Formats: sequence, C-alpha cells, structure tokens
Amino acid sequence: MNTDPEQNGEMNNEQPADQISLEELMESSLQTLREGEVVRGTVVAVNTDEVLVDIGYKCEGSVPVSELTDPETGEVTVAVNDEVEVFVERLDESEGRVRLSRDRATKLKIWGTVEEAYKSGTPVTGRVLERVKGGLAVDIGIRAFLPGSLVDLRPNRRLEDYVDQNVEARIISFDRRRSNVVLSRKAVLEEEQGKVKDETMATLEEGKLINGVVKNITDYGVFIDLGGIDGLLHITDISWGRVGHPSEYFKVGDEVDVVVLRFDRERERVSLGYKQRFEDPWILVPEKYPVGKRVHGQVVSIVDYGAFVALEEGVEGLVHVSEMSWTKKVKNPRSILEPGEDVDVVVSEVDVEKRRLSLSLRATEPNPWEQVAETHHVGSRIKGIVRNLTDFGAFVEIVPGVDGLVHISDMSWTRRISHPSEVVQKGDEIEAVITSVDVVNQRISLSMKELLPNEWEEYANAHGVGDLASGTVTNVTDFGVFVELSPGVEGLCHISEIDRDTGLGLTEMFSGGQKVTCRILRIDWNENRIGLSMHGVPQEDLDAEPEASPVGTETAETAMAAALRAGGVVEEGDEPEVSDAATAETEDEADQETSASVEVETQASAEADEVPSAQSAVV
Repeated sequence: MNTDPEQNGEMNNEQPADQISLEELMESSLQTLREGEVVRGTVVAVNTDEVLVDIGYKCEGSVPVSELTDPETGEVTVAVNDEVEVFVERLDESEGRVRLSRDRATKLKIWGTVEEAYKSGTPVTGRVLERVKGGLAVDIGIRAFLPGSLVDLRPNRRLEDYVDQNVEARIISFDRRRSNVVLSRKAVLEEEQGKVKDETMATLEEGKLINGVVKNITDYGVFIDLGGIDGLLHITDISWGRVGHPSEYFKVGDEVDVVVLRFDRERERVSLGYKQRFEDPWILVPEKYPVGKRVHGQVVSIVDYGAFVALEEGVEGLVHVSEMSWTKKVKNPRSILEPGEDVDVVVSEVDVEKRRLSLSLRATEPNPWEQVAETHHVGSRIKGIVRNLTDFGAFVEIVPGVDGLVHISDMSWTRRISHPSEVVQKGDEIEAVITSVDVVNQRISLSMKELLPNEWEEYANAHGVGDLASGTVTNVTDFGVFVELSPGVEGLCHISEIDRDTGLGLTEMFSGGQKVTCRILRIDWNENRIGLSMHGVPQEDLDAEPEASPVGTETAETAMAAALRAGGVVEEGDEPEVSDAATAETEDEADQETSASVEVETQASAEADEVPSAQSAVV
C-alpha cells in the first residue's frame, strides 16, 4: 500500500479536477437550452395527460397530450421513440421540469416559411375560414387577411362563396411582430392570365373558329373569355333573326364556339360572331318568298306602325298598319294581331340588299275597292249614309266598309260652304254622283251639286260681256264692291271700275243692300267669276230693272260705244258716227281698254280671295 503523502496528495488533487469537469459539462448543456427556442427531441413516454420528450436536458420535457392528438379521431399522433420538434416554453430548475409546446414550435416554423415565401414572392395556399369585414380570413398555417378587392380579377360581392375553399395567393404584406399577413389572390390570377393571354394572342386571327366561356351578359351583347382576353359578341351577331336579349341564347359559364370577326392587336379588342357559323337565310329569300306568294308565319313583335312576322329562323317581314285591313283605318296593330299568333300573309315586296320583307295581311282577302269599282262607275248615282264629317267634307258609305268623300266644293254650285255641317249632318241619307274612282289609293269622290241646278251657268248663258246688269251690294271692301246679280250669283266691281270723287271711299258711296247697275266686263268659265264695271253706267232710277241687251250685233255695238265713252271719244248720250276705218280703230282702242279693265278686275278678284270678308264672291 502506498503511504507516500505526496502521492496521496496528488491523487486527492486529481479527483476534484474530474468532478469539476463533469459539473462544467452539465452546466454548459444547461446553458445551450433557452426558453423560446425550438429543439428536436425523442418521445420517451406517452401518458394520459402529457407526452415526455427527451431533449438532451438533465430531465425530460413534457408536452400536453392535446397538442399531439388528432382533433378528428382523438388519437395520439406520436409514439415512443418518435422524433418531434418542440418549443421550450419554460425551464423550472427547482422542480427539474421543462415545459414544452408542439403547437408553438409548429407556428414558429410556419412563420419562417411564410416569411421566406414573402421575400421570394412564392404563392402560398390556404383555406378560407370565414368572411370578415372588408374581405376573407385565410388559414395558411397562420391566420392571414385577403381583402375583398384582391379576391378576383373583377369585384365580387359574394365573398361568402369562397368560404371553406382552398385559394392560392401571394403575400403582399408581412409583419411578424404584429402577426399581420395580407394576401392577394388577384396577383396570382393576373400572372396566370398574362401567360394564357400571350398564348391566345399568338393564335388569334380573323375568321378563326375559337372556343370560349361566357363571362358576362349585357343588354347589348355577351363577353366571352377566350383565354386571358375577352371578346365581345354583339347582339346583332348572335342570330340572323330577331334577338330580344342575349340571355335568350346564353348564360354565364356556357362554353361556346364563336368566329373571330375583327381583331385589333394593338388595342387588344376582339369582335366575335355566332350567327356566322351558319348560312345566311336571306340568300334564298327571293326564291323562297317571291312577290305575291301566300306564306305562313308567326307574329314575333308588335310596334306602333305594324307587326313583325317570322317566316323562318332569321327571316322576318313587316306587316304595316296600312296593310292590315282594306276598310278599317288601323291605329293600334294590337287590335288586329297579338304576339305569338299564327297568321297567313302575302309577300308584297322583297329587298335583299336592305334585308326587308314587306307583307300584307289584307291581301289574303278580296279587295272591296275593286269590287266597288266593278259595280259603281263614274257618273253613277248612289244613296248612302253620312258616316263622318271633317273640315273639308263628308264621308258617305257606299257599301259596307267603303266610303266616298263629298268635298265641300262639291256640295253647292254657288254657295261658299265653311263646314259640311251647314249642308248635311252625320247619319243623314243623301244622294250623290260618283265623279272619280281611284282603286290604288282607295279613294272615291262624290258630288252633291251635280244633282242641283247650276245657277251660275244659267246666268252666264243668259248674259254676255257688255250687258248691263243690276244687282244688290252684298259686301264693300277696300278694293271693290261685291254685287249679287242673281240668287247665288255674284260679281266683283273693282275700285278701278267705279267713278268716284277724289278722296271719297267706297264705304261712303255704297252700303249693303244697295241696288246698283253694272256692265259685265268678263265672264270666267274656268273659275266661275264675273267681272263688273260702273264706268259710264248711270246709277239713276235704280229701282227700275234695266233691259238686258240681246247677245249679238247690238251687244257688240253697245260694248263698243261704252268703250268709246270710257275713252272720252264721245260724250254721254251722243251717238258716234264714224267711218268703217274709224270704227275699226275705235274698236281696237275699246278692246285695249276692255283688256286693261279685265286685268284690273283679275287682280281685284285675286285680292278678294285673300280677304275673309269677300268669301261671298263668285265661285
């Protein structure tokens, strides 16, 4: 046995050194484990309420068993010897226990992943939890916010439709300290759309048949997604026929084949056509629907001026209100036809260039106007009932549905009529003579005065130019005096044909009802007018009726003498004695004077027509 004290001292000194080394090692291991760190450990035991994990510390750590249990099945997801990552929540040296958390370790790991995705711009996938104010809450491992304006390419008000759906989005805002993460799904969609758009733009060309999806429907057309770029299918290019609204043919989400009509690559505008996939039915219209052919169709639309009738898909014609009835004046087409009604019509006009088809409903029935024209001729005498009065005449029913017009100018020979009610009343039965028949324009003219004596013609036949005629003043105007020569017959004596003192007005010389004597200057058979003159005509003994000179040689001499006296060649009461040559010369002068008087009287007559008070003038 070694009893050397020095050796024993050395041995005693070496043992404490070994012990210090172990303590230092243990101390160093405790220093490497800090609260808030994520460490890897091994499951050493699974108990009812906790799972013990060896993390290389002097004692095992414990994790609540709930953090390692599947919430759906309720079973523990780990077993002994499994490796797990845990978060060091608390080191309790006095009790020799370490509290760990699996959930916090997972979240810290996710935060790292999210931060890396934010920095690199990599999209992340998450599940929409719920709709919140201003957008959606999304679980990407941690709770993130997806604003409503960044959910889709276009604003979508039905955000609740995204709940419980997985979405892919890009992180546009990241604040770990505030636990704030903002996403954008729109950014991902735009990036994908850009790639698809480039591919689509490279293949688009006019006339190409392409497939797309209906994206939106408006009153004027349909927007179709062709793959990253939208095209417009206008309502006029949906069908060759009438389209009330695009929704009659499509709904959102429909896949449809369309033809590229126009493509503006710079402005990125695409015009599409659907009807161009089919043959234009108007190409065969002239052959299938010639003028005069009776066809069958269906009323598809009614407007104020008529009804549109579809003969086939893409071919429609218009039945104008004037072509709905032979006898009725149709004001409201709905009183004759209704939408959806099947009708027979006759083709009346075809215009392929303007794509117009005129149809006639009344042509399917006999034309009563043609029947009347066959049985009633010009000059025929008819009886009828006055059906209607207007300002210009009276309509008289000739046969049921066919009326003729008696114009106010055909109601009397001499009387000026302001309104037909002065002569006839609605419901009166009258007799008239047919003066004209116009089948094309559906007009029949009637005359009542043809059955009455013509006072003007009788008077004009009994009197000639140069005759003296007496009458009664009926109207005095600034330009002349109207004289009633016979019942219903008036003449005009112009102011230039009246002898008067200077400054004396006609109203001071004449008054209504006064009897005067005049000489006939002109008889106008075309306009039924008589021009009068008072030059050189004595107005004495007006109550005595002057004898009318017989028409013939004496009349001519009287007219010549009157012309000589008017020209101042002879005095009143003297008989002119002139040679034949002088007589001829004098007659020429008289003719000139008479012509001048006629011109003055014509002008006066024209003025009389413009003056309301002169309405009683000669017709």
